[in-house]
Amino acid sequence: MELTALHITGILITFLAVFAIGLYSGKQVKNSRDFSVSSYRSGPFMVMGTILGTMVGGSATIGTAQMAYLFGFSAWWFTLGGGIGCLLIALFLIKPMRETTLETIPQFISSNYGAAAGITATIFISLGTFLNVVPQFFSSTALLSSMFTLDFRLSAAVTALLIALYVFFGGVWGTGLMGIMKTILTMSAMIVLGTAAVVLSGGIGAVISHFPSTPWFSLFGRGINTDLASAFSLLVGILSSQIYFQAIFAARSLGAARGGTLLSSLLAPLIGLGGIMVGLHMRMHFPDINPAQALPMFILQYIPPLFAGVLLFTLLLVTIATGAGLTLGVSTILTRDMFLRIKPHTSEKTSLLMYRVFIVLITLLALAIGLIASGEVLILNWGYLALGLRGATVCFPLLAAIFLKHRIAPRAGAAAVIISPVIVVVGSIVSFPIDPLYPALAVSITSLTVGYFIAQNRQIPG
Repeated sequence: MELTALHITGILITFLAVFAIGLYSGKQVKNSRDFSVSSYRSGPFMVMGTILGTMVGGSATIGTAQMAYLFGFSAWWFTLGGGIGCLLIALFLIKPMRETTLETIPQFISSNYGAAAGITATIFISLGTFLNVVPQFFSSTALLSSMFTLDFRLSAAVTALLIALYVFFGGVWGTGLMGIMKTILTMSAMIVLGTAAVVLSGGIGAVISHFPSTPWFSLFGRGINTDLASAFSLLVGILSSQIYFQAIFAARSLGAARGGTLLSSLLAPLIGLGGIMVGLHMRMHFPDINPAQALPMFILQYIPPLFAGVLLFTLLLVTIATGAGLTLGVSTILTRDMFLRIKPHTSEKTSLLMYRVFIVLITLLALAIGLIASGEVLILNWGYLALGLRGATVCFPLLAAIFLKHRIAPRAGAAAVIISPVIVVVGSIVSFPIDPLYPALAVSITSLTVGYFIAQNRQIPG
């Protein structure tokens, strides 16, 4: 189905609204601290916008519909796990993290376990976050291909340009303010689309009767090992992601940080449910389509053109904003934990320039990988891999650094940071019989436990 004049009108109306917010965002950036943490002025909705503006991207919408089309409710783990992770952050982590003067996760690691652990954390967090930018390319290219019948490579190039421009001028202000708008649009869109999918399918009863309960209505439809690992990947990945903590550090108060994070924990799973219902409907009625195009094709097939244009641009905004938020997270780590470590007396102007240089480099590298890889990929698998790698590297070491300050022997903490991600990388290459995240986390917590007892024994006199 080709876009009509009404489709284009809906797209343009939404674009102009987003563009106006982008202009306002750019005017708020006066220095590098405005760029990275908005000078600590964010309210709860800004915090929520930054968190969901990153979490609810192509994986949570287009990717969730794609996996639901193939496997059913096991696709819910991405948004459900994200919501659980945000809840844990709100309940247990916000207060102790805001009581420190630190700003990035590698700073927590290096201050407790030494410079080598901090550098390793920087490398693997950046790699894991970067890997999560790649599925945004696949989501966006699937969407652009559905909307404009563009070539895969041209769609990927357009995606790269949009991601760079989105965050280049606004930093976390752009991510947060547009994240609020994006969250409102996405929540509305996915609720409407999910409801429409149920109605068009003949009701919940018709959906249930069409599919066998296993695997379609099981959270473990792909197997306990696979889906439980996905759940763990989301949980530890959320607890180890720079951009979420960046949103917390940017909040103007403890209450604003906690309120925004709790809102995120409630809204994320609801967005995923809409994508699942669309995926199931498209599987019922269009069993031979490209699964990655299930959500945009549903919009083009069933939604009135003007509103469909709004929804299509919302989906594009979702993928671009998430790629931008992740890119900003990597840029912050590389600037503060690598560049400024080498040149600590750099001027504000140069620091801001480096943020933007890293944004461009990260986006170009993601584009290169997107062009090399095939468009026929399961989008959520890239997200799970990226989150699992970050989580294996720093989840338990970070929690130990927060709650057991300097009570872990530094070498043991460094071993946990260094060995665990290597296990994930090797296991992903050679195909372990179980998901490599399990042994990686086991090694991490074992090393930290040994390090705790070593440190305690050193404190015992005699």
